Amino acid sequence: MLGLDPDPGALWPGSGAQAPAGSSPAQAAAGAVLGHCRALMDATAQSCVAVKLQLARFEVLGAAGWAVLETLVTHARGLGLLVIADGKRGDIDVTARAYAGALIGGIDSPFGRIEGLGADLATVNPLMGRDAVEPFVTAAREAGRGVLVLVRTSNPGAADVEDLRLADSGTVWERIAALVDELGASGVGEAGLSDIGAVVGATEPGHLERARELMPSAMFLLPGVGAQGGRVEDLAAAFSPGRAGGLVSASRSIADAHRTAGGEPAAAARAEAERLRETAWELSDRVLRVG
Repeated sequence: MLGLDPDPGALWPGSGAQAPAGSSPAQAAAGAVLGHCRALMDATAQSCVAVKLQLARFEVLGAAGWAVLETLVTHARGLGLLVIADGKRGDIDVTARAYAGALIGGIDSPFGRIEGLGADLATVNPLMGRDAVEPFVTAAREAGRGVLVLVRTSNPGAADVEDLRLADSGTVWERIAALVDELGASGVGEAGLSDIGAVVGATEPGHLERARELMPSAMFLLPGVGAQGGRVEDLAAAFSPGRAGGLVSASRSIADAHRTAGGEPAAAARAEAERLRETAWELSDRVLRVG
């Protein structure tokens, strides 16, 4: 899966159109980011099933950045890619409903229907508890979409809170995993996977077996491969339900492949995305044979 977290100062050369005269800095940056992201998606779509949009990288560009997000969602649809809105939202129920409407299904208003971004999946922060997650679950199910709950993340600081032990129920992340399984139980489809998935970082593969035990029906989003040090080869437990059980996410290692491997950016990105896809498929097939 392709992660898009574009830095306006590190875009592919020649990928963005020249900004029209009189454009603001935000508009000029947004145009360049759009060209870069389109080129990346075009180069790697055949090796990916989804694109993960890191919302902060676009929102920092203001209204122009949100317009780029909308355009990229449409472009992803044309390429046959699922869209993940990675904003890690989480708030009280009223605000959570607004976040869910913005990212997934939209809202009805006295002025008419206001459509949301239309993402297929959105990442959600469960720190405030069940009532901060349930509005996302409701909105996603009404729209035929899904939710990815942060369970055990890929950043080093995750250990500060997520690995803390509770008095009677393991660690914090294990309690969140149990919540994910509870919320997802009524959303399990014919393939055995739920519409409520989990974000489980690839940088700590030692947690995956326990995570799969606690969430047997959850699809795992596996960030941290590549630049953060995670390896696809260490993620076998994620694929015990089948290939669709794990979504391996790589961002900088694909976008910046030409800086490490040399060559033209699109070709290098395509090669790296294909390498990761083949590795993940081989791993999942091996897990299924053994299982």
